[in-house]
Amino acid sequence: MPAWNRTCRVMTTLVATLACGTAAQATEGALGRPVTGTSVTPNAGIVPPSPIFAVNLGQIYLDGDLKGSRPAPIAGSVSAGIDAKVSFTLATFMKVWDTHTGPWNFASSITLPFLYTKVKASFAAGPLAGSQEDSASGLFDLYFTPLIAGFHISKTEHLALSVNIWAPTGKYDPSQLANTSLNNWTYIPQVAYTAILPQHSLQFDVTAGMQFYTRNEDTDYKNAPLFTLDAMVLRRFRDGLSAGLVVGTTQQIGHDSGPTADRLGGFRGWDVALGPIVTYDAKVSGGTPLSLSLRWVPTISSRNRIDSTATVMGTATLVF
Repeated sequence: MPAWNRTCRVMTTLVATLACGTAAQATEGALGRPVTGTSVTPNAGIVPPSPIFAVNLGQIYLDGDLKGSRPAPIAGSVSAGIDAKVSFTLATFMKVWDTHTGPWNFASSITLPFLYTKVKASFAAGPLAGSQEDSASGLFDLYFTPLIAGFHISKTEHLALSVNIWAPTGKYDPSQLANTSLNNWTYIPQVAYTAILPQHSLQFDVTAGMQFYTRNEDTDYKNAPLFTLDAMVLRRFRDGLSAGLVVGTTQQIGHDSGPTADRLGGFRGWDVALGPIVTYDAKVSGGTPLSLSLRWVPTISSRNRIDSTATVMGTATLVF
């Protein structure tokens, strides 16, 4: 069996699909969907040629604030600064369909995310005047990908195309600072690319996506589209261990709209994150492939987005 085939059976596009849109920054509440630096994974562009079923458990933690106490839209008002702690636990299930060997292969996935968030905001005037704190926990918005189309350019180059969707299934109260939903649909066309350089024990992965949000009807706030780009280089060592570097950016395309956004001049934002990643591939009882990963991707520059030096993501994937 070719090396790229063995590898893709262990680490698939599973984590890339689930991570491209968790809770994040800029836009309403300074917390949109993408967490910069978490959408790219090993073998992000590979859809395996063999039918498999994969289960992934992921944990994402973010602790940050809006730099410089900048005004931000939240709870239908304008705050003078936001501090946020976000913890995501994600269970993702992916099925690779039996389409036989060939240049194209297809998969589908669904993610059940559980969210705990704690938000502190300051208000200069209005019914929320002063410092306010709120927390929420529960099932977050449902995330699913009806179809992932993988194209094998060669045995060492691969491409994956998908449209990922967030449905507003969580609980939302416009008067609360913390919610387990963004109260909008989000559509994310995404492309992922993987290049394997076995002669150098190196691998390069990149994931790019564009996030389109519907209007939050309860606050009349519409987030502008967000462009996300994450890249990773990995050095493969013996015994399944790899280490590398992740860099990512989220760029808001255009301005937010709505009465609150207009008061803030559109609240346009961007950020850049950079940090290390380690991965480990092994086989558990019965020869079932197990893949583990841990990354730290702190914000190194930002505007109108939560600035976090404590952004950590860990994953565990089993392939059957």
